[in-house]
Amino acid sequence: MELYQLTIHELREMLRKGETTSEAITDSVLGRIRTIEEKVKAYITVTDDVARSQARAADKRIKAGDTSSPLLGIPIAVKDNMCTEGIKTTCASKILGNFSPPYDATVVSKLKQAGYVLCGKPNLDEFAMGSSTENSGLFITKNPWDLERIPGGSSGGSAAAVAAGECIGSLGSDTGGSIRQPASCCGVVGLKPTYGRVSRFGLVAFASSLDQIGPITKDVSDAALLMNVISGHDVKDSTSAKIAVPDFTNALKKDVKGMKIGLPKEYFIQGMDIDVEKAIKDAVKTLEGLGAKIIEVSLPHTDYAVATYYILATSEASSNLARYDGVKYGFRAEGAKDLLDMYMKSRSQGFGPEVKRRIMLGTYALSAGYYDAYYKKGQQVRTLIKQDFDEAFKSVDVIATPTAPTAAFKIGEKSADPLKMYLSDIFTISVNLAGIPGLSIPCGFTKTNLPIGLQLLGRHFDEVSILHAAYAYEQETAWHLKRPNL
Repeated sequence: MELYQLTIHELREMLRKGETTSEAITDSVLGRIRTIEEKVKAYITVTDDVARSQARAADKRIKAGDTSSPLLGIPIAVKDNMCTEGIKTTCASKILGNFSPPYDATVVSKLKQAGYVLCGKPNLDEFAMGSSTENSGLFITKNPWDLERIPGGSSGGSAAAVAAGECIGSLGSDTGGSIRQPASCCGVVGLKPTYGRVSRFGLVAFASSLDQIGPITKDVSDAALLMNVISGHDVKDSTSAKIAVPDFTNALKKDVKGMKIGLPKEYFIQGMDIDVEKAIKDAVKTLEGLGAKIIEVSLPHTDYAVATYYILATSEASSNLARYDGVKYGFRAEGAKDLLDMYMKSRSQGFGPEVKRRIMLGTYALSAGYYDAYYKKGQQVRTLIKQDFDEAFKSVDVIATPTAPTAAFKIGEKSADPLKMYLSDIFTISVNLAGIPGLSIPCGFTKTNLPIGLQLLGRHFDEVSILHAAYAYEQETAWHLKRPNL
């Protein structure tokens, strides 16, 4: 087996025993990128020189006896909406095409301290707005399982890179499902932590009350290891929670005896793919066989989640993206007559169609005369959605649902109908509105060999329970071991 095919915890063990070096692992990953990147198109920027220099530094630390960090010498990809000092951070948008941040995001600083190796910045839907990576302002990333299909979004590049062996693990961001849905499409593990668990400082904002950074990995153990490194309070992020961070690897137990798992009746809907429904029900049976108690729960406001999300997220996007005006940094249009003309030309040429659509929706929802009817009402419904989860978690420890209603769809299949596209996040959006943690884990394949994801949801700051249930399920099945044949 090639080094790029292994997990973080397997490579960590090999490095500890002196069976390989960070340089060898990095060469293996960069070689894999050279071989298949033309097909998959996972990366906006591949950082060969940085990776090699960080690998050499990691090998020195290991040689000196430092093996305490779980990520020391491990090649990790960082989604291209997280600031990396001196390395282009484009958000897959023309408006930030040449932007090199003067500082690192907090998660990147933490990864650096842990001795990671940055192998590159993966592609995404522009400013993380999308569910398919078709809205990237640069190019479309392909699903490694079927190159005619989407890898999910917005962290499509991050998930595709992990599935294809173009990195050992990656970081994504999740505003309405953007870690979990691509993880499901690409057959890998994706974890959206509780809002406030991981610092958002240096994450380019889309919707500040919903955005959260999290890991995308080959298995549950790796997700726990990455969570240990990136979690924790940060004074630079006013929404970061002052809550103790447990050792997430302690959650990795095979026994779920007595764990109560809720099945929300609203999540098994008409129009759901038959293969998806079967895989989810089989996964729940497996958990039941491991000793979990299955209880039906209700989340009555689920039907309002998509509408609520697309009012609140677009409103916040309209406010957050006002800073891209052609003046301070980023793209500036040529040939403007005056300041106002320069603003208009820069924004209309710099942003792609989906970003413009969302800015206009949000600006409308926040405008005088409509604010109460849309934004305020959206915040009220958001509270009801959160209360649904609070109520359900009184009787269960974890909630199990499909991650997405279908497996990965064909490129172009939903582009003409934004509403159809928005509905692919129907099972993930509520989780961001409520601020709770959610994880997607591979649980089967369709008849056409496309991965299916099981979503596990937990109480606020209880990532431990979902990692526990996911690990027990993973140890009992072999879905996470399957890799695409490129």
